[in-house]
This record gives sequence, structure tokens and C-alpha cells, in this order.
Amino acid sequence: MATAPEVAAAETAAAPEKKKRTLPLWLTITLAVVLIGAAAGGGFLLMHGKSAPGAHGKVVKRPSGPPHFLALKPFVVNFQAGQQVRYLQVALQVMSRDPKTLKLVQQNNPIVRNNLLLLLGNQQASTLDTEAGKQQLRAAVLAAIRKVIANAGGHPKRVAAIYFTSFVMQ
Repeated sequence: MATAPEVAAAETAAAPEKKKRTLPLWLTITLAVVLIGAAAGGGFLLMHGKSAPGAHGKVVKRPSGPPHFLALKPFVVNFQAGQQVRYLQVALQVMSRDPKTLKLVQQNNPIVRNNLLLLLGNQQASTLDTEAGKQQLRAAVLAAIRKVIANAGGHPKRVAAIYFTSFVMQ
């Protein structure tokens, strides 16, 4: 007669082994690469896909083509730097891909010059000594010109950029 441990050993030997079904390694890697690629492609389309219509339901087309530049007469302003009076001379150019926008800037030149003279005159010498300060001023000048264009009935975003062509502090 067989003992209990011998019977248990015989039952386990007679029972078929259960195999775990696993995917081959190459198939697992391929599926992972495909899923990552699909996620990256979806993210790219989400970030760089076609723009949604504007707030009023119409798509605003941005002019494309070569950039057009408009040089403004140099600005000369004085400002306080501690106890000293300092001078700033700035020459700049306005860039747009829409010639009509640059014509609108020319037509509103007295307003543009007034606003920029006030803006430039309120600067601090210590701020303008740094590149970050100059970039901040450049952004403020761009915003001021865009505001004039918006008030004149133009598209402010069509003023693409401004560039300093001369920047002298004394």
C-alpha cells in the first residue's frame, strides 16, 4: 500500500503541467514601439495640427510670403539714471508679411512715434544694460505698435516682429 506522500507525488506527476502563455519577446517589443509611435504621432497632430476657428467662427488667415520691413526714424530720448541724465538712441525696423499692415504703420506714424517715445523715456539704464532688459523692451515696443494697429482697425498679430538696428546708450 502506498503512503500519503507517495500518492500525492504520483498525482502531481500524472497531472499535466499548466503552461503560461506569453508573447515572444520580439512581438512584445514591436507592440511597444507601435504604441509609442502612435502616441507620439497623436501628440504631434494635437500640438501642430490645423488651428481651430477664431472666436467668431471664422479662420483668420495669416499672410505668408517674404517678410517686409519698415524702417522708422531713429528715436532719441533722455532718461534719469540716478543723478545723471542719460540718452538713448534707438533705430528699429518693423517686420510684417503683410504690406498693408506696414502701410497702416506708416499712416499712423505720429501715434506710433509718440507712444514709443513715451515708452523709451520711461526705461531704466540698469535694465537696458542687460540683454534680457533689451529683449523685454523689444517685446514692449512690439506690443505698443500692435496696440496702435489694433486701434486703427488692422490686425495686430500681422506685425510679426521689431528689430533694433541701432541701440546706443550714453
